Amino acid sequence: MNDDPIVGVLALQGDVREHLAALAECDVIARPVRRPGALAEVDALVIPGGESTTMSKLAQDFDLAGPIRERIAAGMPTYGSCAGMIMLARTVLDGRPDQRGFDGIDMTVRRNAFGRQTESFEAAVPIDGLDDAPVHAVFIRAPWVESVGPDVRVLGRVTSGPAAGRIVAVQQGSLLATSFHPELTGDLRVHRLFVEIVRAATSTTEA
Repeated sequence: MNDDPIVGVLALQGDVREHLAALAECDVIARPVRRPGALAEVDALVIPGGESTTMSKLAQDFDLAGPIRERIAAGMPTYGSCAGMIMLARTVLDGRPDQRGFDGIDMTVRRNAFGRQTESFEAAVPIDGLDDAPVHAVFIRAPWVESVGPDVRVLGRVTSGPAAGRIVAVQQGSLLATSFHPELTGDLRVHRLFVEIVRAATSTTEA
């Protein structure tokens, strides 16, 4: 019997293939999720980078928005990168009025905080819990976290430049979010960190 957890990737829009490939290298079963039936079969979910307003609309159109909120509220481990961070936030600044995410992490996120596509950049970001070298972080029209609630642990901040000090990685229980795109660099450490969270959560559930 295969005891590897099943981790879904929300496959409506964005960096779906890249996340599936990264997860497959982390000794989990990785599956795309496009419908509520597929969501019901996974132990955890990754919300990829992409365009958060489009993702929000498609989640409604594919009848996934409500079920994802319910699974997250019930404790499903979930990781969001870039647009996925926006979708996990309880409060979004500079979003569209009709945009609604999954109400997971007690944080306020500013959409496109670092600027437009032409202002995308890369930086070395130390991540709490990854004790070796900083993560080579790729920011593409990225959000940042304006503020967090008392139960949210800040894992990473930009350390230099005009945005120095801005929060770009957080964790609340079994929920993880980054402003940047680890799926684009070949560095699996953030995905492995999430898989550790998934395994801890699933072992607790089974116990």
